[in-house]
Amino acid sequence: MRVPPEDTRVIDMQAEPFPDGRRIRIVLVLTPFLQKPYIELNLKDSTGVIAATTSIVEPVTNKLELTLHLRKPPTDTTGQLTLFATLYYPDLGEVDQRLLGIILPSPTQ
Repeated sequence: MRVPPEDTRVIDMQAEPFPDGRRIRIVLVLTPFLQKPYIELNLKDSTGVIAATTSIVEPVTNKLELTLHLRKPPTDTTGQLTLFATLYYPDLGEVDQRLLGIILPSPTQ
């Protein structure tokens, strides 16, 4: 059942780092929606430095799969990152936000 904008939510968010530690596969599942939302994804290290960001404008499906490429190696040597997903509509504002912790693998030599 499709829901109106104010009831649209992120119902699942997964992140799987690639072995190279430079890319992360993201899977987002939203509630089925009546009106196409906008999504902002920001990946930050534990010091707050943005490692990757992207905007998704009016996705056509409620399941999204994408790869985020890190701008540069994280400044934090622990490899801990946080993915922030914000779901919004321009005329309504933010309707949902999710956070997900990610640990990067040790860099391969």
